[in-house]
Amino acid sequence: MPIRSAAASLSPCLSAAGNAGAKVPPTCCGKVGALIRTAPKCLCAVLLSPLAKQAGIKPGIAITIPKRCNIRNRPVGKKCYTLP
Repeated sequence: MPIRSAAASLSPCLSAAGNAGAKVPPTCCGKVGALIRTAPKCLCAVLLSPLAKQAGIKPGIAITIPKRCNIRNRPVGKKCYTLP
C-alpha cells in the first residue's frame, strides 16, 4: 500500500496522533487495526513519514494508538521496527 493512501486512510486518527490525552475515535482504531493486520511495517512508515509531520502527527504519541485502542497482536513497545 502506498504511504500516501495509507496516511489518508488514517485521517480519523489525527487528533489522537498529536495529543496523548485525546480520546481515540473508534474509526481510527478500526483503520489502525486493519493496517496492523495487513501491513504493520506500512503503519510505521506512515508514522515516520514527512507527510505525517506536516499533518501535525507526533510519532512518539501516534505509536501509542494501537495500545490506546486495545488492539491485540500490536507491535510491542514504542519502537517501530520491533514487529513480530
